[in-house]
Amino acid sequence: MSLQAMTAILNKIKEYDRIVIFRHKRPDGDAVGSSLGLRGILRATYPQKEISVINCDHTDFVAFLGEEDGPQPDEYFREALGIVVDTGTPARISNPQYALCRELIKLDHHIPIETYGDLQWVEEERSSCCEMIATFYNTFRDELVLTKEAATCIYTGMVTDSGRFRFREVSPDTLRAAATLLETGIDLETLYAQLYMKDFEVFKFRAHVYEQMQITENGVAYLYVDDATKERFGLSHEQASASVSYLENIRGSLIWLAFIEAEGEIRVRLRSRFVTVSELAERYGGGGHACAAGAFVRDKDEMNKLIAEADALLKDYKETHEGWL
Repeated sequence: MSLQAMTAILNKIKEYDRIVIFRHKRPDGDAVGSSLGLRGILRATYPQKEISVINCDHTDFVAFLGEEDGPQPDEYFREALGIVVDTGTPARISNPQYALCRELIKLDHHIPIETYGDLQWVEEERSSCCEMIATFYNTFRDELVLTKEAATCIYTGMVTDSGRFRFREVSPDTLRAAATLLETGIDLETLYAQLYMKDFEVFKFRAHVYEQMQITENGVAYLYVDDATKERFGLSHEQASASVSYLENIRGSLIWLAFIEAEGEIRVRLRSRFVTVSELAERYGGGGHACAAGAFVRDKDEMNKLIAEADALLKDYKETHEGWL
């Protein structure tokens, strides 16, 4: 099925002189890496075509990968092929002008919740959308051109979305795809320095997290970050959201949650080891992967309700499974 989908996508790309690539709001490394990486491949392969990445928000997290393209009027999109990467539902697409494109392709690795687009290539078992882009290149490498810059973008997305190749979706195919990217001469030392080096205030915030976090009776670790805390430590939304990863290595805690105030709502980051949390996220207006998902709650009461449901979920898992560490 994937070969059929990839072939249809390549043929559609060949038909258009203008292609616009979109990603989801509040992008992570995979969204940025897949959009910029795909742009790099298509620009190198088809220099006569107009290939753009146009969105309505920005992230500093992987800004070292390069810039997106500037805004365009509505007319620009009407004769274009749109490609949306790493975005499960239309509501999460960063630029609403995607709907103006003549045709639309969905390229995604999230659990399907909503179908959209004229062509879809969705593989939820993949570790990242960037892995899919790398596979797309490998499948048609006799036709496509992969630059070092594009490979760096794609590899970065694979690294960040797979937890540095630790998550359950990582497969032999993932590592083979990564190997192809490394053949271009990616500067790994600089890349990992960009990902790991942080301002000192972030480390102060980490200490704050360990002082303020809580753990439920059955082992759900959680924290709440309000706007005042973000301002106190000089945190971007991405830096505050990343705090969920600070909770992942507590023995006995197989579910960890971060509640982040943002733009008048509370956004939730759900992460887990072994336990599936995507269905819980879907009950709160979100979704994602089995062990990494996002959701929204309206207030503290709803936040406490989600925590209670996560605690019950973890209690049931521990009672019905052995060998969970």
